[in-house]
Amino acid sequence: MPASPYLVPGFYDDALAKGRHRDIVGGRWDETGRAQMAILRDAGLLPHHQLLDIGCGALRLGHMAVQYLDPGHYRGTDASLALMRRGRDLELANESRLPLDHLVEDADFSLPGIPDTIDFAIAFGVFTHLPAAMLRPALTSVRARLRHLDTLLLTVFLAPPGHAGAHRQPDGVVTHPDRPPYHRTAAEVEADAAATGFTLSWQAVQLPRGQVLCHLKPA
Repeated sequence: MPASPYLVPGFYDDALAKGRHRDIVGGRWDETGRAQMAILRDAGLLPHHQLLDIGCGALRLGHMAVQYLDPGHYRGTDASLALMRRGRDLELANESRLPLDHLVEDADFSLPGIPDTIDFAIAFGVFTHLPAAMLRPALTSVRARLRHLDTLLLTVFLAPPGHAGAHRQPDGVVTHPDRPPYHRTAAEVEADAAATGFTLSWQAVQLPRGQVLCHLKPA
């Protein structure tokens, strides 16, 4: 099994050819988009803020955030530019509020072309489907590039310390230590945050599929 379905060659081309731009970002389109907007607003996001949606896919959050934020204040990154453009074409009520160059193809979280004026960033359901080793370099990049960042919202799947093998999450999803969807221990995530210059706080909020939310703030 591949480390992530999103890393399989041709994955995006095949899904887009089948008209599945909503499905390949995890389904539960409306429910998850509303959950993402709710946690951002609870964290203090206001229309004048600049938001970066890391792993934004087909704009499941973006189609709501673009309407909420001042024009041009939403930016998204994803491994597939074609997927983001499909979302912009089909899911936005007003495309002029999202300049095309605000959607940036970025497969390694290097954030090319993303300005350091970003206030809030979110990576929802991204590192749940990528190997654990990818989180620390991504956080390092975010911390170095986004010098004015106030808050990064991150979701993960957690398993108890010392747990071996598969683990059933509260929402019924079965996660794994070595294949997608991935889980980690809270201590491992906390260590990655601390090593990259963030303070982390866990949030008690119910999210789709049993994901756990943490707030990261620059230390």
